Amino acid sequence: MRVAYLGPAGTFTEEALRASAPGGVEPVPYPTVYETVMAVHEGAVKRAFVPIENSLEGGVAATLDALATEASDVRIVAEHIHPIHHCLLARTKLAEDEVARVISHPQAMSQCAEFLRGPLAAAERVTSVSTAEAARVVSESPEPWAALSSRLAAEIYGCVVLRTDVEDSNDNETRFVWLARADDAEPERRDKTSVVFWGFNDESPGALVNVLRELSDREINLTRIESRPRRVGLGHYMFFADLEGGAQEPRVAEALDALSARVEELRVLGSYASA
Repeated sequence: MRVAYLGPAGTFTEEALRASAPGGVEPVPYPTVYETVMAVHEGAVKRAFVPIENSLEGGVAATLDALATEASDVRIVAEHIHPIHHCLLARTKLAEDEVARVISHPQAMSQCAEFLRGPLAAAERVTSVSTAEAARVVSESPEPWAALSSRLAAEIYGCVVLRTDVEDSNDNETRFVWLARADDAEPERRDKTSVVFWGFNDESPGALVNVLRELSDREINLTRIESRPRRVGLGHYMFFADLEGGAQEPRVAEALDALSARVEELRVLGSYASA
C-alpha cells in the first residue's frame, strides 16, 4: 500500500510512520503537508500520514486547512501519537558555541525555543521546509551549521549528533492521522469523531456556547476544540472539534444533526479509533 508522508526521508513524520506501520507499506515522500493530503484526494496514493496536533504548539494549520477546504472527500481513519525528541545535528563534531547557523522547520524551532536562547543564542536561525531537509542541508555544507532534527535524519544523512532531547518539554508529543478517501474502507472500530463547522452568528454573545450545547445537552464530551480563520474577514472562524463517540452511534448522530441545523457548514472529518 502506497502511503504519502511529509518528506524528505528522515522527517519526524517518517519516524512516526515507521512506528505506526512497521511493515507492509510503501512510503512516498511529498514536499509539503498540503501536497501530502492532496495526494489522497487526487488518488495518487491509498493513504496519507500527516501531523495534526502537537502538545506544545497546538494544531497543524496546513493539515486542518486542507481537510476543511480542498480535500473535502478525505477522511481521518486512524490516529497515532508519537513522542518527539529533537537532536542537534552537525556535519562534524562542533562545540555548541561554534555553531554559526541553526536550521530547522519553524515548529521545531518553537519546540526548542528555550534551548536556542541558551548556548545557541548567537547563532543565526534559518527555517526549512522540514527537519529532514535541514539535516540534509547541514550534511552537505562545510560551514559550522547545525540542524534541529531527528535521530533518523542523522543516520540517513550521516550527521553527528551534538546533543539529544533539546525540546523544551519531555512531554513533547505529536498526534498523527491516517487519511483515506471517503469511499475507501471504513475503520473497524470508531470511538472518536473529528468535525469542522462554521457559519453561525459568531458576532453575538454566547453564539458558540449555544452551538456546542447540542453536544453538552446529550452528554457528549469534547476532547479538543480549536479555531482557524475562515479567511473572509476578521472575527470569522471555523471550529475544529474532537468528540468522544463514533458518528454512527445514535446519540452522536443526533447531536451532529442538531449541530448541522445551527451552522452553515458541518463536515465530519472522520470517525475512528482513539489512540
